[in-house]
Amino acid sequence: MNFEQQYIDLYRQASMALKNSSATLLNNRRDKAFALFEQIGFPTRQQEDYLYSHIQKQLGINYGVNINRINSPVNDKEIFACNVPGIRTDLFFMLNDQFHVPKQTKSLPDGVLMCSLSEACQLYPELVNRYLGQKTVKKTDGFVAFNETFSQDGFFLYVPKNRQCENPIQLINILRSKVDLLTFSRNLIILEEGAQAKLLVCDHATSDVNFFSHQLTEIFIAENANFDYYSLESTHLKTNSLKQIFIQQNANSKAVVNTIGLNNGCTRNHIEIDLEGSGAETWLGGMLVSDRTQQNENFTVIRHLAPHCKSNELYKYILGGQAEGTFSGRVVVQKNAQKTEAYQTNNNICLTKEAQMYTKPQLEIYADDVKCSHGATTGRLDESALFYMQTRGIDKTEARMMLLSAFTADILNYVAVEPLRDQLRSMVERRLRGNSIKCKGCSGC
Repeated sequence: MNFEQQYIDLYRQASMALKNSSATLLNNRRDKAFALFEQIGFPTRQQEDYLYSHIQKQLGINYGVNINRINSPVNDKEIFACNVPGIRTDLFFMLNDQFHVPKQTKSLPDGVLMCSLSEACQLYPELVNRYLGQKTVKKTDGFVAFNETFSQDGFFLYVPKNRQCENPIQLINILRSKVDLLTFSRNLIILEEGAQAKLLVCDHATSDVNFFSHQLTEIFIAENANFDYYSLESTHLKTNSLKQIFIQQNANSKAVVNTIGLNNGCTRNHIEIDLEGSGAETWLGGMLVSDRTQQNENFTVIRHLAPHCKSNELYKYILGGQAEGTFSGRVVVQKNAQKTEAYQTNNNICLTKEAQMYTKPQLEIYADDVKCSHGATTGRLDESALFYMQTRGIDKTEARMMLLSAFTADILNYVAVEPLRDQLRSMVERRLRGNSIKCKGCSGC
């Protein structure tokens, strides 16, 4: 039996249990998604977008799936303690695929909603129905269909017109289980016209078992709205993660999407951004520090669909051991997207001969009045710079750290919250030194 068939059989056996423990708005898509998944299955490495992807193989493990929504025991004092020194965040948690609000979390600004997607489906069905699935409805991706077949919950963030969230919102995804576990999260983020918010999503694993975490997120950023999305993964070698993020930006909106990976097993970040309104701007990027046999992949698509839009994309990898990295980035400028500015860069350092990096920056330009560029570099640390620093009395280890820290600096500079930026910089340095990267004030990871 191939591993696709086991999930097909699982759905046939458990579809009623899935529907009985899920919101109606999620169930409305379930059978159609299953029919598509049954037809096309998982993507394969014969498809260009998955040429160097290893994420499919990780689904062959015999995972448990919490279809009956059995609640995991939660102790706020033990698990809900994750603080960023110097700032106050509005804190929420997903334990496996179940949403929790810690007792110490205070009320959000008037009109701002942060809750489980299932709760939002019950309390705000018209709002959810207006957006849910709008960016995925035409997708023929087997993984999207897989998530929509099995997902039962996730998180929901809504920021109303002209509302500004002064404090960053922090969502901690914690994987914890006694058996190998497959989790699904279906997430929806909506910013109305003129709204502003910053969201920090942290992924951690606390149990030494195999995990597969599949997060499917849709983000809608209305005219003149600003949204910063920071993602930090610090799990372990048995954790496999697929994050699919689909973003729609309207006129004069601004977005920052920054993904930082410091520890994992096999991860694929799949991000698609549609710039649909004139004057929209986006910064997309991130950095990955990998060693041992870790595998990290970033697949991105930015579509310029309107004039006078700007995009800047920057990804950096530091690979040691037998780590493998992949970057595949595509920028598409449609015919009517005149006056586009689009820049794409991928820089990589391989610290060992065994580390491997695959990179494929791409531009597709159908307009004639644009400023666009792309490029990629892969190499070793600059030996001449190391030697020069040693001649100035700097220890080789410290010289190496200084060069690597300088290499990552421009990624971290796109974190607008200074205390968070300082904490991430400290975590990156500890990771590069081979030390523990557990967050200060975090008892959950």
